[in-house]
Amino acid sequence: MYKVVLISICLVLVAAAVVPADVMPGVRIKDIAHVNGVRSNQLVGYGLIVGLDNSGDSQQALFTIESVANMLQDFGIKADPTKMRVRNVAAVMITADLPAFGKPGDTMDVTVSSMGDAKTLQGGTLLQSPLKAANGEVYAVAQGAISVGGFSAGGGGTSVVKNHTTVGRIPRGAIIEKATQTAMTVGDNLTFSLDDQDFTTSVRIAKAINDKFGDGTASATDAGAVTVKVRSDQSNQIVSLISTIGDLTIQPDSTAKIVVDERTGTVAIGASVQISPIAISHGNLSVEISTDYLVSQPPPAPARGTVAMAPATVVPQKAVNAVEQQASLVTLKGGSTIEGLVQALNALKVTPRDIIAILQTIKQAGALHGEIQVL
Repeated sequence: MYKVVLISICLVLVAAAVVPADVMPGVRIKDIAHVNGVRSNQLVGYGLIVGLDNSGDSQQALFTIESVANMLQDFGIKADPTKMRVRNVAAVMITADLPAFGKPGDTMDVTVSSMGDAKTLQGGTLLQSPLKAANGEVYAVAQGAISVGGFSAGGGGTSVVKNHTTVGRIPRGAIIEKATQTAMTVGDNLTFSLDDQDFTTSVRIAKAINDKFGDGTASATDAGAVTVKVRSDQSNQIVSLISTIGDLTIQPDSTAKIVVDERTGTVAIGASVQISPIAISHGNLSVEISTDYLVSQPPPAPARGTVAMAPATVVPQKAVNAVEQQASLVTLKGGSTIEGLVQALNALKVTPRDIIAILQTIKQAGALHGEIQVL
């Protein structure tokens, strides 16, 4: 018997608990905001990885052959690119983030990614390669052994691959050669930029700073920035000032939002989501299709005085059964929050696809006060 059954995937429902604002622990300013101007800088470079076990770029990757020929020429060796075979070499792009306060001689991690058709970078070593910023200047050089975090092996027409082996990292593989200029203040002002813009959070940050250093010290410029005036006696203690402000705690605010990930069946609902009075009805339909193969033996037929057996035949017996479960009705009272919504959805025993449909239907009905974001 062959059966086709509609199977629902598992649902993971994440809900923020409803806790009074005065009971919830405060969040440090440094965890939700950063000093404007203090930022990392992206670096990129091109290099060659050598020492691969016949798993590098093929002859089709002409840029790899040209790069090897140019490198050998720098060492005083002349080689004809048309006669080179470089299966132990792979061309890669190198990326890294230069820290805001990185000093010459400091090290940082780099990521290398294959450009050609190399099978794996496992066991390779990156040759010294310059890393440039967007202005074209070299700020670091990278070199070292590659850590892939997986493996690729095979032979005789079979192969086994674990993880992504054409991208790897070199821990502390780059040396900073040039520092960047980081300006923490503009004139006498210090600006904190919020990671998630919100007017209420911006006002609360300014209030916490004013409570600590006096009225007029800080002001909320907009939903994403708070400006702090640096007094003359604090001009030589900017680092200490930033540290003190960063340790201040506030209760950040956020918009009411529901995030749905259809791929994993995860639904995250913020605590600020409010529900107006509404009744939710949900029914489920299950369809089962089955096929049984029966052997039919016809009766014997006479043929010239003898009895001949007719050939047996296979007769498929198909059946379709549809079962619709009884609909459930759940009523939410006015002013219900996430707790009531979660209890209602659990009572309905819905699947992730049903969750999405129900939430969108409640939103269209005007009873769900919050944003629905589908990933």
